Amino acid sequence: MANQDDVANHQKAIQNRQDQHDASGDKDEGQMPAQIGAEQPVPPMPAQHLAKPGLEAQMDVKPRFMAESYKGSGKLEGQVAIVTGGDSGIGRAVAVLFAREGADVAILYLNEHEDAAETQRCIEGEGRRCVTIAGDVKDMDFCQQAVDTVVAQWGRLDVLVNNAAFQEHADSLLDITEERFDETMRTNIYGYFHMAKAALPYLKRGAAIVNTGSVTGLKGSKLLLDYSSTKGAIHAFTMSLAANLLDKGIRVNCVAPGPVWTPLNPADQSPDKIVHFGESTTYGRAAQPEELSPAYVFLASNACSSYITGIVLPVTGSVGE
Repeated sequence: MANQDDVANHQKAIQNRQDQHDASGDKDEGQMPAQIGAEQPVPPMPAQHLAKPGLEAQMDVKPRFMAESYKGSGKLEGQVAIVTGGDSGIGRAVAVLFAREGADVAILYLNEHEDAAETQRCIEGEGRRCVTIAGDVKDMDFCQQAVDTVVAQWGRLDVLVNNAAFQEHADSLLDITEERFDETMRTNIYGYFHMAKAALPYLKRGAAIVNTGSVTGLKGSKLLLDYSSTKGAIHAFTMSLAANLLDKGIRVNCVAPGPVWTPLNPADQSPDKIVHFGESTTYGRAAQPEELSPAYVFLASNACSSYITGIVLPVTGSVGE
């Protein structure tokens, strides 16, 4: 049995070595923003403010979405997918990888025609077909017509990605008008409801719905009261719809991103705040869209996730979230 004094002295020696290291001022490289895989942009980000809905083409530092190191393997071969908010940001990155995995992709967007044309060019560059459809997901008639158009043109629908969103910060609940609350709710949760309802008659066994949630729906957000509420609703909608559609063989899942460098954020935050975007994560930086898109492929593909439904998958850049 070890002598207690020897044990105490051993512990003091460990303490002394750490004290000396601390006193030397040496810092671990982990204090810098984390880079795992391809090197990504880190704060400070450009002090820029975009007019809504925000054009990716106007961003000073363009989001990375091509995922050059990602090699397709036919996980979605011959399938047809619809991606709302697919003109830019996460939606664009998802659409490109879906095409790389063999899917034809329809892009639904509001009015960002320049961004949508670039996304279409990238999808066609992957050797797949693309159609772009402009309209407002708050409108059930538009959603139904868009889905009907895609199925009429390509004969099927296998994957729906609900991703379109509206976000605007507020310092106080008193600053959120009824009109603004309706805009956020009707875009972010009604839009998902409309699209799922329009798509459902065409979805067959093996189809998938992937929703975009948010870390703000998991933790809340002081300055995004209405937006966070919709994201929490999306998480609940995902789990409820998954249970409802399981007998039909249709899976429903959700990705909950943390901060991601897309037009949504410089179209919300002021220039002095956007420079710090992503610093609060464990990674010390925001994600790039190409770091999110493989999660959507995973949840869309039965080759990867046939036994997974009703989950909210956090991709937040923070340990334990």
